Amino acid sequence: MSVPDYMQCAEDHQTLLVVVQPIGIVPEESFFRIYKRISAVSQVNVRDSQRVLYIRYRHHYPPENNEWGDFQTHRKVVGLITITDCSSAKDWPQTFEKFHLQKEMYGSTLYDSRLFVFGLQGEIAEQPRTDVAFYPSYDECETVEKRIEDFIESLFIVLESKRLDRATDKSGDKIPLLCVPFEKKDFVGLDTDSRHYKKRCQGRMRKHVGDLCLQAGMLQDSLVHYHMAVELLRSVNDFLWLGAALEGLCSASVIYHYPGGTGGKAGTRRAQGGSLSAEAGNRHRPGALTSNGINADTSAEIGRAKNCLSPEDIIDKYKEAISYYSKYKNAGVIELEACVKAVRVLAIQKRSMEASDFLQNAVYINLRQLSEEEKIQRYSILSELYERIGFHRKSAFFKRVAAMQCVAPSIPEPGWRACYKLLLETLPGYSLSLDPKDFSKGTHRGWAAVQMRLLHELVYASRRMGNPALSVRHLSFLLQTMLDFLSDQEKKDVTQSLESYTAKCPGTMEFITLPDGLKLPPVPFTKLPIVRSVKLLNLPTSLRPHKMKSLLGQNMSTKSPFIYSPIIAHSRGEERNKKIDFQWVQGDVCEVQLMVYNPMPFELRVENMGLLTAGVEFESLPAALSLPAESGLYPVTLVGVPQTTGQITINGYHTSVFGVFSDCLLDNLPGVKTNGCTVEVIPALPRLQISTSLPRSAHTLQPSSGDEISTNVSVQLYNGETQQLIIKLENIGAEPLEKLEVTAKTVNTKEKLYGDFLSWNLEDTLSQFPLKPGKIATFTVNIKLKLDFSCQENLLQDLNDDGISVSGLPLSSPFRQVVKPRVETKPMNPPEGSKAGDFSHVKTLEAILNFKYSGGPGHVEGYYRNLSLGLHVEVEPSVFFTRVSTLPATSTRQCHLLLDVFNSTEHELTISAKNNEDLILHAGECQRMAIQVDKFNFESFPESPADGTQFANAKQLEEERQQAKALAASSHPPEEAR
Repeated sequence: MSVPDYMQCAEDHQTLLVVVQPIGIVPEESFFRIYKRISAVSQVNVRDSQRVLYIRYRHHYPPENNEWGDFQTHRKVVGLITITDCSSAKDWPQTFEKFHLQKEMYGSTLYDSRLFVFGLQGEIAEQPRTDVAFYPSYDECETVEKRIEDFIESLFIVLESKRLDRATDKSGDKIPLLCVPFEKKDFVGLDTDSRHYKKRCQGRMRKHVGDLCLQAGMLQDSLVHYHMAVELLRSVNDFLWLGAALEGLCSASVIYHYPGGTGGKAGTRRAQGGSLSAEAGNRHRPGALTSNGINADTSAEIGRAKNCLSPEDIIDKYKEAISYYSKYKNAGVIELEACVKAVRVLAIQKRSMEASDFLQNAVYINLRQLSEEEKIQRYSILSELYERIGFHRKSAFFKRVAAMQCVAPSIPEPGWRACYKLLLETLPGYSLSLDPKDFSKGTHRGWAAVQMRLLHELVYASRRMGNPALSVRHLSFLLQTMLDFLSDQEKKDVTQSLESYTAKCPGTMEFITLPDGLKLPPVPFTKLPIVRSVKLLNLPTSLRPHKMKSLLGQNMSTKSPFIYSPIIAHSRGEERNKKIDFQWVQGDVCEVQLMVYNPMPFELRVENMGLLTAGVEFESLPAALSLPAESGLYPVTLVGVPQTTGQITINGYHTSVFGVFSDCLLDNLPGVKTNGCTVEVIPALPRLQISTSLPRSAHTLQPSSGDEISTNVSVQLYNGETQQLIIKLENIGAEPLEKLEVTAKTVNTKEKLYGDFLSWNLEDTLSQFPLKPGKIATFTVNIKLKLDFSCQENLLQDLNDDGISVSGLPLSSPFRQVVKPRVETKPMNPPEGSKAGDFSHVKTLEAILNFKYSGGPGHVEGYYRNLSLGLHVEVEPSVFFTRVSTLPATSTRQCHLLLDVFNSTEHELTISAKNNEDLILHAGECQRMAIQVDKFNFESFPESPADGTQFANAKQLEEERQQAKALAASSHPPEEAR
């Protein structure tokens, strides 16, 4: 016996073997359709009896295996069913002759046979025959199952007669010696009359009768015969047949203990037998031989249990039987199949370690030179059995060996598809799956070195199959999931291979469906580069939208009546997709900053890197970057333009690395930090750009409010000078500019200004509105500088003759008697750089022009933008009034004020005053000029209600006098003459 049946199980010992084969040319599909219907009739209940016959069908069976039918009767072909196509009567004789030739192949063991003829009609088909059935076609053969049942009944009759014939103890008759094929030459010349020989014949026959009883459904009788055979054969050391008797004893006990079977299809045997019992009892044809007159299996459960082995004894007897088989080189197939049967029993008993011992023994059993196909089958069955006992990695090992056998060098046409299919089946045993999500959770499972070897083999097999997309997918999976275990050189090799594959077939994010229906998920490169944080950036200060204040107030929320809710606050902190407190604007470029690093030992080129969004139509503007080898955290800014309004969520980013396109979702990156991924996009607003006629300033204004100044300009003016600042307003956006408000604020100055520092007329500018995109409007701002023209107070001389000076103004006698010099009016220590006599000190003024503008859909929704212009003015001194004194009045309505005027500039100046001649001052020259000043009209001065409180508000009076002095001194500002 040379061909092992790896699908054998213990309960097969009770089956009758029937071979179903085609004769002539029969379409394969038609043959297997009929074969499937025939093999469905695998259990038949014997009428008027509790017995059940089990049939085992095979469409191919080696004739040499049939020679071992006496050794174990379940290996004997007892039935033959042939199927043939015959369309004409003239072909019938030849067809029938082929049928007889087929019977002769198994003729020595056949109990009965049948020929099913399809397509033949006429006189021949109408002749009644028991061994031939005619059918018009493969579709019109309703009675196939009925014919098979009749056929099985005929097999039972022959089987029962043989059992009775062999079981009857015929005194005086010589019992023949049953032999296996390789024993026949060894028994030539033996003494057939010796007691030892007779015991051997008796023991073998007892074992043979036990097999027949088991096939005939008489379980208890078979147990009795097996026990007797064991005793007889053990006494004569007939080890081969003793092993067979022990195995028969084990099989009968397994059938008793495990009625559901051990072959893996649990519950099929008894369940089918029970369902077919009543129906099968009614199907037998009238007049058929029943079991009347034939002793039925009426043994009681007590007797059966007495002779039956316990589950533990079953395994011990299997071990003993296998040890006897191992003594014979030619019984390798029997030994191998016994190991497989024992493993199936141990799998049900959940005794995995003992089962592995049997399997390990099966691995080392030497058979004849096996073909490649037989090797593949052997390793596949070993893999399946290891899987059944829970040895998943061992199972994967043998399945991988089977896969490699499919493409052995000795095979002229290697089966790469079969190899690939088997390799896929090994993945679970090595803790591998083809879904990269399984590798993003927790620690790595399995042996990485073995997993990488297996993935490399998958890549190679898929390439040899002619499927480059599959190779790219597996290689991408290897690089993504095994990156931490690859050496620097391996990383370079894998990426080079990947680039060569993707040059022909780029990697995509599509599922790959295999022919057997398995779908391979996409493999995004979330580690090339590794992203550590994602931060949505606010728009630049000048482009940020602001909401106009509502009547409820800017900070009032109408969504909830509660001021504070800790539950909501907590959930917002935990929620990844929390909303951010700033807005993006439709049509404006928005930015997201990623902190990434390159784990590769070489420069990593990332192409086509952009954002993945949801909720709003978004135009992503891809970027390309090159990260140095093993770089630290590296900031990358991705930009895009939202095209519609609403809530936009940043779901992730997409890249192209080594020719593989990846969509990396933030949900699949558990280690990524983010400030939230959802932001509101408001309707489009115009964009204003300002330019001026003044040069940009090196000084950057930093207002106390924290607002950023988009543009800073500077100008240098003399005190008292007026200059126009022309500002060009250009609409560089896509929406019309409809509204504009301008405000000014002076910042960072201690100087006291007189009059309006900045003034403008907005009506001329607004007349050019709405300002279309690309259009320019002009806006004119008047800069007027009026600072204090007097010199420092410590330089002022006493007025008139009493030495009393109050802010440089002469006082008439009624006031002079009361007002005394005040401590508050005395000068403080002047700051450094502005000491007395330093007439070249330059003062600085800073102001901010704020442009509040809106337009387009954003204006309808109540949004606007702010744009600020910083103005830095350096004020150089022009003239100083260093001394103030008075002359006696020459008129009742006017008096004379004497002023010492000093020209601190490098230019010649002309001083003009009302009703006075112009005074020309050269550079650095000081001259005195007289000015007529109207006297106060004291008649209209209000009377004080009480003398004690007349000067109670002296501070207010002091401020009024200082303003009067300033008005008098600067009523006609000097004009610069250059």
